[in-house]
Amino acid sequence: MPLKLLTLNTHKGFTTFNRRFVLHDLREAVRDVAADIVFLQEVIGIHQRHAARHANWPAQPQYQFLAESIWGNVAYGCNAVYEHGDHGNAILSKYPILRYRNHDISLNRMERRGVLHCVIGMPQTGREVHLICTHLSLRETHRLRQLQQLCGIIASEVPPQAALFVAGDFNDWRGRAHQVLQRAAGLKEAFIEGGGQAAASFPARWPLLQLDRIYFRNASLVHSDVLRAKPWSRLSDHLPLYAEAMLAPLERVT
Repeated sequence: MPLKLLTLNTHKGFTTFNRRFVLHDLREAVRDVAADIVFLQEVIGIHQRHAARHANWPAQPQYQFLAESIWGNVAYGCNAVYEHGDHGNAILSKYPILRYRNHDISLNRMERRGVLHCVIGMPQTGREVHLICTHLSLRETHRLRQLQQLCGIIASEVPPQAALFVAGDFNDWRGRAHQVLQRAAGLKEAFIEGGGQAAASFPARWPLLQLDRIYFRNASLVHSDVLRAKPWSRLSDHLPLYAEAMLAPLERVT
């Protein structure tokens, strides 16, 4: 069976310009996709001010609220801590999480960024699959440095023969990440492999910029899609990306 992947910048559970709190609708939409792995960016751990303002604010962290009863395994990487709470990246998995680590790749105090590296175990085969969720800087010079940091993390923590998926909000509207990640880490991008170009995912109502990505190594793409239909265009300022991939047979990667 292919591994089903979903990545989304949740915009902290609010619509564009923070007009409405839509986390409950977002949870239903994410559940309907039935992905095995969900990569989340800008997901809140706690936020006391929002909790006081919104009667339907969940009692648990947003990533736990989204995962509840569907994804039994959750990893959270806290990137930004402020007076009223915190937010970061998260990975929700239907498969056991064996270990995870969050790397701080922030380059200034105003933009707190991280790389959440998670390893899951596939019960059917006993294989380990490496997952990385990231959210890169808005500044190109910072992004290029963060891409080098990401490649360094992959080189030091991911065995060359292991299946690897890297997903998230790269803010890479000029398409500089592809060559760096291909050359330094051997990564392929799902939408480039499937259709020749990265997917436009921002802004959600009229997607023009190719900010969100799903990269992979030691796997083969089965299907990729941008989830454009309602309600997705009303649940965040980004559209989610979906992909299905088969892990490469071990004899091909050893």
